[in-house]
Amino acid sequence: MGKTAILFAGQGAQVVGMGKDFSEKYPTAQALFQKADDILGYGLSKIIFEGPEEELTRTEHAQPAIFLMSWIALSLLKELAPQLNCEATAGLSLGELTALTAADVFSFKEGLTLVRKRGIYMQEACEETQGGMAAVIGLDAELVREVCEQAGVQIANLNCPGQLVISGETQKVIDACALARAKGAKRALPLSVAGAYHSPLMAGAQPKLRAALAETRIASPRIDVISNVTARPHEKVETIAETLVKQVTSPVLFEDSLRYLVNDGFTRFIEVGPGAVLSGFLKRITKEVEILNVSDMATLEKTISAL
Repeated sequence: MGKTAILFAGQGAQVVGMGKDFSEKYPTAQALFQKADDILGYGLSKIIFEGPEEELTRTEHAQPAIFLMSWIALSLLKELAPQLNCEATAGLSLGELTALTAADVFSFKEGLTLVRKRGIYMQEACEETQGGMAAVIGLDAELVREVCEQAGVQIANLNCPGQLVISGETQKVIDACALARAKGAKRALPLSVAGAYHSPLMAGAQPKLRAALAETRIASPRIDVISNVTARPHEKVETIAETLVKQVTSPVLFEDSLRYLVNDGFTRFIEVGPGAVLSGFLKRITKEVEILNVSDMATLEKTISAL
């Protein structure tokens, strides 16, 4: 019998209006949007529903917004498919905190508050540095590592075969794109992001996040949660906080995380939250698993039907 894993979206998946259809139909969703506003002390739901886009895209809003949207999608999935048994979770960057919350490491309130603080600290680090990111398509990881060494940047995300993201000082990222194209990359394009996530330029966020985690109750995961830093399950509750701090400046090993789950016998993956980017990564890794997602009413109904 195959096992089921749930995947949680990362920053960049946000879109104005996400979750509005859930809120209009399901009291559970409506209540969670209101609860989030009450916990955070401001109208996050209004920004999610109405924008403007540049406001929602700010890291301090985007991160709690994606966490909230993912949590609502998960809550509706559990409400409408109570028979569903999930044996592991994983998430991309901020999605790892959603995955930990889904595994009862944090309560909803603790997880949302922590993600909001993380977003603020990372926004501050972006404003204190001159950094950027770029997607490199169609070049293997070893060649991308060579490019990074030459240009003085680092790999930020190893998402799936032939799709990596690099991060660093703005001009060095531009130089790295030119080097990557010279080495045969199909595309190497700067991304529209606020800063150099998952690079040393985010180090300013780490002491603040460490302090916030020190004030947060951390429980043992109820199920396996795959770490972005190690591509293996978090093993000790004592090391979860420091691994999350390290994650801010470390590469996200998402391809390795997905391969770990596939090799461990997981045959069904459900992506919850805005978009279906992680499903796309998984399709590039294997054709041998069932991939479902819950991002709006149509995908929710389709997934419930498949279950």
